[in-house]
Amino acid sequence: MKRVKPRVAVVNSKSFGRFTDAVSRLESRCIVDQIEVPKNVSEKELAEKLVGYHFIVASVTPRYDEEFFKSNADVVMIVRHGIGLDNIDLKAAEKHGVKVVAVPGYREREAVAEHAVALMLSALRRVVEANDSVRKGGWHERAKFVSRNLSSLTVGVVGFGNIGSRVAEILRKGFGSRVIAYDPYVREEKMRALGVVPVGSIVELMAESDIVTLHASLSPETYRIINREALMSARRGIILVNTARGELLDQDALAEALDKGVVSAVALDVVEKEPIGLDYPLLKYGNVVITPHIAAYTREALTAMDETIVEAIFNYLDKKPIEGIVVDPRESRNLVL
Repeated sequence: MKRVKPRVAVVNSKSFGRFTDAVSRLESRCIVDQIEVPKNVSEKELAEKLVGYHFIVASVTPRYDEEFFKSNADVVMIVRHGIGLDNIDLKAAEKHGVKVVAVPGYREREAVAEHAVALMLSALRRVVEANDSVRKGGWHERAKFVSRNLSSLTVGVVGFGNIGSRVAEILRKGFGSRVIAYDPYVREEKMRALGVVPVGSIVELMAESDIVTLHASLSPETYRIINREALMSARRGIILVNTARGELLDQDALAEALDKGVVSAVALDVVEKEPIGLDYPLLKYGNVVITPHIAAYTREALTAMDETIVEAIFNYLDKKPIEGIVVDPRESRNLVL
């Protein structure tokens, strides 16, 4: 009797396998399908769409909640093509015996940290605005782009984990900036070891910083952690950078802070409810730079991410340890072929 191959659904991920042989490697042992669904598809509809698939390679959308896991008994493992897990209900996955794997943070650490610094410099030195000026014949306007040295400024880091700590290290050792950080879950000794000054609150960090860069994971505690109170307590002319999650920033409060001149520039790689269209409110500001969630889009990082996913699925099939496993239920669903 012929054995049926396991089935893999690559859902809403356009980058998986684009620069590597990951898809062909998976196809050597599995049936692989690329599937696109609306980002706000209902869990029940999503569950029906993915009937018959055993492994899901998941992007930032859609959401996988209780109703999904209850309505789909075929999925045994979700492998996130990235490190964020806020669109997966981990408790529901565990309850229904579904393993969840995320790319270990070190795999994309350098790429995201470098992009954060690139956005920081772009906002500080007004690179995009200056380029637009030249393209409109405004070379003579260069005096209006006089800026500051990054080495002379204080940078506040929100979230001192895998990426935030690397950004702090680059700023301290590479630029000589003064760096302060807020993260109630990290020991102060770890920060001080990198020459970083810990602070006790977001308000304190905003008041002391010339630039603030966000690297916190999204949770109920961090949702819109940069709110109106935080922004209105900020040092006037502050620059904000976000390569973590769009939901960390209150968009309306940020627009108000831009209008009042409290915030002088913003550089974002993530926004709430992405992807966005031309009607996104912050696009009207010339001092706002937005890139389309590309911080981890380097050949090195994408290759490492793809490798993690292929290894996770193969190791599951071979009953070997899985790197990056976040949810590993005692009573897991079995792969039935």
